[in-house]
Amino acid sequence: MQADTDILGLVDVQPTFMPGGELPVADGHAVVPVINRLLPRFAHAFATQDWHPPGHYSFASSHAGKAPFDVLEGQTLWPDHGLAGSANAAIHAAIDQTRIEVVIRKGFRPHLDSYSAFFENDRTTATGLDGWLRQRGFKRIFFSGLATDFCVGWSAEDALRLGYEVVLIEDACRGIGIPTSVGRTTIDDMKQRLGALGCRFMTSSSLAG
Repeated sequence: MQADTDILGLVDVQPTFMPGGELPVADGHAVVPVINRLLPRFAHAFATQDWHPPGHYSFASSHAGKAPFDVLEGQTLWPDHGLAGSANAAIHAAIDQTRIEVVIRKGFRPHLDSYSAFFENDRTTATGLDGWLRQRGFKRIFFSGLATDFCVGWSAEDALRLGYEVVLIEDACRGIGIPTSVGRTTIDDMKQRLGALGCRFMTSSSLAG
């Protein structure tokens, strides 16, 4: 069992990001059994959900002539996904939620996207997770979920900047992997950023018996 000041974070483990969903991450469903093996090792866990209204600003369909993965004023445009109240926006039904103590819904403001569990994408509007974690005395966050290079990575980066110890459990995450520079992807770039900030990378076998 991990220390009582440790917590497992499940970031956007939703069918909308899995094969058959609206914004599928390759092999995204494979995180579910890994996370379920990890959960018994933690006394505490939190989860996040992408929770968008129809017509959200980040949807390509909200902008005439734009396609998914186009960029508009710094915002990557996505297929419609994570629609609030839909079955695909729920936490995956196979996840054991008995240790999940709080669920943070993000991206519900129509004109503001949110990748991080801690801040909306304006980088100032807080979700309230930091205050909840501090009041409960948590010091180290183990991250899992979807996607490594967006919501998981941004959450881990913000956690590091807020002073938490951070561990990213690599086989409990999957990434989108949009190509960036030659021979690199957004996964490569995110892992480099996190490593420079002091993030540790582990596999579930290091934790789960």
